[in-house]
Amino acid sequence: MSAQEERDALTLPLALYDYALHLLRESRDGVPPPRGYSLPQRPEPDEAPPSHEAAEIAVREALSPLPEDSATLHRRFARHGIRDLHKHLIRSAVFNLSLPNGQHDAARSLGRQLTRTGTTVPAVTAGLALLIRYGEPEDVPYLSALGLLREFTRPAVDALDPLDRQSAAIVWLVTHTGRDELRPLLRALWTGDQQAIRTELEAFPATPRFLSTTAARRIAEATRLPDLLDHHPSDAALLARAGRLLVRMGCTRDNPTDLLVYRDALTVYERVVTRAGLLPPTLDHHATLLSLALDLSSGPGVLLDWPPGRRAALLESLGLLLAEPRWASLADTGAGEADQRLRAGWIQRTGRQPFTRPATPGRLRVEVVAGDPVDREPVETRILVDGRPLVPAVFARGPARCPEYLLDEGRLRAGPEPREVQLAVASCTEGCCGALYVTIRRDGDQVVWEGWRRPPTMPGSREPAPALPAYRFDAAAYDAEVARAETDRSWPWPARSTARLIKAGLMERPELLSRWDARRGWISSGFDDPDTTVVTFWYVPGLAAGKPVGDPLQFRWVVPDDGTPPEAQAAAALRRLAEEDPKTYGQVCGGSRERAEELGFGWPDRA
Repeated sequence: MSAQEERDALTLPLALYDYALHLLRESRDGVPPPRGYSLPQRPEPDEAPPSHEAAEIAVREALSPLPEDSATLHRRFARHGIRDLHKHLIRSAVFNLSLPNGQHDAARSLGRQLTRTGTTVPAVTAGLALLIRYGEPEDVPYLSALGLLREFTRPAVDALDPLDRQSAAIVWLVTHTGRDELRPLLRALWTGDQQAIRTELEAFPATPRFLSTTAARRIAEATRLPDLLDHHPSDAALLARAGRLLVRMGCTRDNPTDLLVYRDALTVYERVVTRAGLLPPTLDHHATLLSLALDLSSGPGVLLDWPPGRRAALLESLGLLLAEPRWASLADTGAGEADQRLRAGWIQRTGRQPFTRPATPGRLRVEVVAGDPVDREPVETRILVDGRPLVPAVFARGPARCPEYLLDEGRLRAGPEPREVQLAVASCTEGCCGALYVTIRRDGDQVVWEGWRRPPTMPGSREPAPALPAYRFDAAAYDAEVARAETDRSWPWPARSTARLIKAGLMERPELLSRWDARRGWISSGFDDPDTTVVTFWYVPGLAAGKPVGDPLQFRWVVPDDGTPPEAQAAAALRRLAEEDPKTYGQVCGGSRERAEELGFGWPDRA
């Protein structure tokens, strides 16, 4: 060791684990703040960091051979110029270390030294990565404390998950949830106040705004939901909240893999469904139970590891309950707030769908499912192969595409030429997290799905996604099933039907828009107000003459539901498009401010 290295070893700053404990002691009531803690600011070295390639090599050299003590690794990282920005390279290098069984104890010991005494981000990152591989229950308190530092939350939670799922969930919630409405529940979880946990679990807002799929799973894990349900078997409010958490975990618009990785999912389904008769018959409770039924029928819940016949039995139980007059009559609600009317109409249209089995079950089933409109759940074309929903099984980054895309435009039909079809797209965008594609072709008396394209890994996993097989379907049965799904009109509500009819009219008569230098955009029911039809179009001067000039400007026209049949509303909308320039009654909603001002249109106020 050089003289400079000896001096550095004697002047190491405070261990980051001790720093986290210090911040926790200083926090009001001993409860971490929203989003956890920041690391102290430290001056960066004057010299430039090594390149990515050089740092990758340096990290591997620093870890080989794996040192016996943390001080040695501190010095190696410092000597090679490894900095905070290289933490991902460190994690990857540790995960790829090939250690014989006889070195696992030594690796664990080093991981403990680094997490408990490490003073730099690279050193603690290496320690956490080692404990992800070799950690034991005695490491839980140290991992929980380090997880409160934002820099280490993810690796700390990854290390905690296999050791103590409740602690992992609490750390995740504390560091990922900043809304004031959830703070009472987080405070109760952190302090371990069991009565307060139950009270706050029942009280906090459980709308999609507050409850992502991951937050729902983590709340269920943090509260030990099955234990709560067993300790309070007659608590209807707790039962309703448990059902709500299950619904949110399986939301296909978010990340339905949260339901699949929730270890107690089967237990909670059992408790909720078998005790559902305790719930007062309300529209909210009906919506929860119907959402659970749709999930058990054709959603991510099908993919859980059910004992033979148990899922069907629970589904039948829900069907019998919701058919009882006291529940079925709720769908007749015709007055009240807008959300109540939306839910009542949805229950009328959808209420028996999950309990109606196909008369002649085949290998392929195409089922259009409209989710709870109050939660703004998507309308998706669920594709089941051998009874299992395809999209959440092999993609799980977003819902299946809507029926207007897959069915109204005939994309699932098997024609004489192979055709690539997008079955699902990530909720964030394809450019961010990808999409699911398949090539459909006809091969004699069979239809083949092959040539799959999807992201290389499944959500939340570093493992490569396995190759998907080719699926073969009897062509006659396939054609019949697709035709049945294309002609199914049981699911849409009036505004959605109006939108489909307007779109069909514009596909048949594109000149209705082209005469105004416009082309069709997306047309559907409104997201914020499902009882409206939204027509969008793109305007480019010169389009009608075949000489478009400049960038397009997008317009949005909102058509409220006036209570007349969708056919009449669509016909009226198409007449107006034929007679009046839609730019005079539509509003600019896309393009650029500069282009809008150039063409003499106002730019929307986004506030």
